[in-house]
Amino acid sequence: MSSSLDAFRLPSGEPASRLGQGAWQIGEDRGKRAEELLALNVGLDLGLNLIDTAEMYGNGRSEELIANVISGRRGRVYLVSKVLPENATRRGTVAACERSLRRLKTDYLDMYLLHWRGSVPLEETLEAFTTLRALGAIRYFGVSNFDVDDVDEARSLPGGEEIATNQVLYNLEQRGVEWSLLPKCRERGVPLMAYSPLGSDSRRLRTHPVLKAMAARLGVTPARIALAWLLRQPDLVVIPKASSEAHVRDNHAAQTLELTAENLAELDRSFPPPRRATPLAMI
Repeated sequence: MSSSLDAFRLPSGEPASRLGQGAWQIGEDRGKRAEELLALNVGLDLGLNLIDTAEMYGNGRSEELIANVISGRRGRVYLVSKVLPENATRRGTVAACERSLRRLKTDYLDMYLLHWRGSVPLEETLEAFTTLRALGAIRYFGVSNFDVDDVDEARSLPGGEEIATNQVLYNLEQRGVEWSLLPKCRERGVPLMAYSPLGSDSRRLRTHPVLKAMAARLGVTPARIALAWLLRQPDLVVIPKASSEAHVRDNHAAQTLELTAENLAELDRSFPPPRRATPLAMI
């Protein structure tokens, strides 16, 4: 690959947005359905054309809701879904993908990920991914919640060199990936996708005193700063949850927020980078 983000392109060759839309906990409450549909549609209209979901999210209800969003404009959407580890056998992966495709009402996924590592040998999952790609059911495949040793092992197996991304928990509060995982993936041209970029509980970052004070000085929201802090890395894909139109519009604005060296130093003091290797955090 000439670029670590070459995989993140639509079939037309158009690049997918590095700021995407996450769909965890979306589609679970019918009372929020209209608001969630609006948020995702507004995001697409703004160019946030990467949508991330999984068979686990709402037991498929997230995928079913997204089907309504992408109807009529599938070609403009970079669609990511994931297989549960207990389904990740040779046959189980193919069957799970077929179920996801039916729920999403599409005939292909742009990216298909192993949600996290389970007891099924990685060789089986990678073989299934390769089969699915040969069938045209997926364009690329990758992993999620893989630490350095997991990535090394997977890439040593047949098909492992084709792993196109690793989706991990990464935000101001959780910076452990910076110690070795991010550099290792960067060296190998495997871009990270940062899930929960506003933290496992976004209220903590939104109300953090340092972020609130910086946001007040810059005339933005704390969430916008947290996203801009990640987006400053050009080989990172960031997928905040698309929960409301207002949040999506604020997320979109993070792409144009430039943090100064002084801003970054202040954030490092409040959210220190790792000083040693730690187990990969995940939720």
